[in-house]
Amino acid sequence: MSGKRFWSAVMVFELAFATSVCFAQSSSQTAISSERKQRQYLEVINQLFYYIQQQYVEEVPPEKLYEGALRGMLESLDDPYSVYMDKADWRSISDTTVGNFGGVGLQITKPAASTPEKPAYVEVAQPIEGSPGEKAGIQAGDLIIKINDVDTDTISMEEVLNMLRGTVGESVDVTIRRGRKLEFTRTLVRAVIENPTVKFGMIEDTHTGYIKLSSFSTNTARHVQEAIDSFKEKHYDSLIVDIRNNGGGLLASAVDIANKFIDEGPIVSTKSRISYENTVYKASADKTTVKGIPVIVLINGASASASEILSGSLKDTKVAYLVGEKTYGKGSVQIPRGLVNEDGFKITVARYYSPSDTNIDKIGIVPDREVKFPEFTTEEDEAFVALMESSKINEYVEAHEGMTEKDIADYAEVLAKDYALSERVLRKLIRNEVYRTRPAMLYDLDYDVQLTEALKIFEEEDFEKLLETSKTLKELQAEVMAQKEETAQEK
Repeated sequence: MSGKRFWSAVMVFELAFATSVCFAQSSSQTAISSERKQRQYLEVINQLFYYIQQQYVEEVPPEKLYEGALRGMLESLDDPYSVYMDKADWRSISDTTVGNFGGVGLQITKPAASTPEKPAYVEVAQPIEGSPGEKAGIQAGDLIIKINDVDTDTISMEEVLNMLRGTVGESVDVTIRRGRKLEFTRTLVRAVIENPTVKFGMIEDTHTGYIKLSSFSTNTARHVQEAIDSFKEKHYDSLIVDIRNNGGGLLASAVDIANKFIDEGPIVSTKSRISYENTVYKASADKTTVKGIPVIVLINGASASASEILSGSLKDTKVAYLVGEKTYGKGSVQIPRGLVNEDGFKITVARYYSPSDTNIDKIGIVPDREVKFPEFTTEEDEAFVALMESSKINEYVEAHEGMTEKDIADYAEVLAKDYALSERVLRKLIRNEVYRTRPAMLYDLDYDVQLTEALKIFEEEDFEKLLETSKTLKELQAEVMAQKEETAQEK
């Protein structure tokens, strides 16, 4: 950004504040004083910017100071969700929410600063279902520490995006770190990436409908209705909504979907110091389309924001039973805004509260039934890395086109003799490779212990009784507070 453009932007700010002061003449002296202070602070910023440009020992690009000032203002809020986004970050949000592009299908984030204690590695926020990244077994929370042998903590987000994206059919190598020690490298072949937010179908040999939501966009509620209509035609008698690894999206989309399940009362409320951000979103009975159907929602640690609005509202109203793992805990609302130079920012404008008037920020939502995937032992970690580096699965699948589930199971038995991994895990790894060249599976009953537990609940338990005895978020948080007080008294 040129110095002239920077000063033009500052003049616009000053003009805005000056206008505000004029209108404030009719209000209280406190408001006038506040406006004056704001102008004084802008003058100080202008003075420092000019002094650095003229006197610093080395010439500093004005855009560097501009970006530093914006990042600093937002970081001073001590809010991880209020952030400055440069052109690359802004483009990343656009690419992964709408349209198609040639890439590997990983929604990613990257810290602005890198330190020896905390390198600025790329973190996978969510793999797009059916993409090369998802089929390679890359998961939410994984760190991409290298791309084509280049350490990602040494390059910018824009450079990362340019390396991951490119010509369809060409490959890129990524080195993944999972947890503290597990590292492995995968070769991803770029493909045309589409980011569907809804996938659905009936689970085989059951009357259970299954909806998988990857994010909440403007069209998500419409596609959920399509799913429900399809299930009705097939005479479904139970429903599973899967929002695992769903990092959120539009609040309005989550409200619209919740409205398909809840007859009356609040779905979610937002509270802010800004009056027009204080809103109670209520259910409308004429929009409810799921009536009298047992519903289970699958959640995990990567279910956040709008996912927590949906799951929290269905839990508090005793419409759905939650299965899986505790959610992320993001109970605030952000508004993204673009700037005149194609950069942008997100800023928190409100916090949201569930129907029981509970905020889950930094706390998360505890499932009604916790079901975790088994964790690897140290020996299994080592076996996994060795298998990934050997390319045995890739080579075997390539040499045996058209493998069936029986073929997958047979080869898993063979691998189990040399690698200390469960056959269930081995089948999953083989299946991922087999489905590289096929449409992605909607679900995996062989591997997915949380999904199979949900089906087991429908088949074997009294669902109405489970809902009756489930606790609201307010009740759960009250229990936690009571336990803390009791522990404190004992000490």
